[in-house]
Amino acid sequence: MAYETILYSVDEQILTITLNRPEKLNAYNASMQAELIDAFDKADADDNVRAIIVTGAGRGFCAGADLSSGADTFDRDARRGPVKRLASGDVDYSDPMVRDGGGQVTLRIFKCLKPVIAAVNGPAVGIGATMQLAMDIRIASEAARFGFVFSQRGIVPEAASSWFLPRLVGISQALEWCYSGRVFPAQEALAGRLVSKVVPPDDLLPTARALAKTFIDKTAPVSVALIRQMMWRMMGADDPMEAHKIDSRGIYARGRSEDVKEGVVAFLEKRPAEFKNKVSTDMPSYFPWWDERDYK
Repeated sequence: MAYETILYSVDEQILTITLNRPEKLNAYNASMQAELIDAFDKADADDNVRAIIVTGAGRGFCAGADLSSGADTFDRDARRGPVKRLASGDVDYSDPMVRDGGGQVTLRIFKCLKPVIAAVNGPAVGIGATMQLAMDIRIASEAARFGFVFSQRGIVPEAASSWFLPRLVGISQALEWCYSGRVFPAQEALAGRLVSKVVPPDDLLPTARALAKTFIDKTAPVSVALIRQMMWRMMGADDPMEAHKIDSRGIYARGRSEDVKEGVVAFLEKRPAEFKNKVSTDMPSYFPWWDERDYK
């Protein structure tokens, strides 16, 4: 796919995805949705990509949905044609045309096998804020601003943010920001645990790259991929037994791998490990799903 709304650049095994509609503060549209999904597909298939940074071109990260369609911006029937109806006349919510586009992006990021860092360089509003929630770490420039502005547009939070946001910042903070729909500064985002660090604008990408390198240096790619999925998926588990199930399979499968043998021997020999297992070919076949009957 040729990209028109994003830039895709790999350097030193770090992929930088840059939202690239600077004349519109990188406002989100259908093309950006498709291109982001494709970019994460491409990254997962490329063993040379070990970590991902997402940032924005110009002075904004993402100003939210492109509102150039005016009053019909969020009206699916008006913009795409009527969705399917049941015999009763009610909407058939199984129609793929009903699906929220932002959610399709965050669900793809959720499934990603590489660590993802948001480097928030400027205003991040609406989908510009919610798309970050499925990323692992958010670092903000002092120039960044955030807004879950849905209540001020007469709509509701999207991009699966009603699942992600309370888990990241707590239910009270999530509701405060979403009820008011106000735009708030980077320091408030830091205090509310939405971002992990606020840095001067010139330090944003160097800080993100330095962090990404710590995920790459001395680590096994398959282990990192499994850790990402294990941690995210266990956020929804209702009992630690669920973690025990997946941990047990992971320890068994990885314990027999060449990576683990190399990791142990390298430690004993006091030398850097050379991990050769690849995410594209050596992920355990059971993951991310497993058969619960094994532990009943």
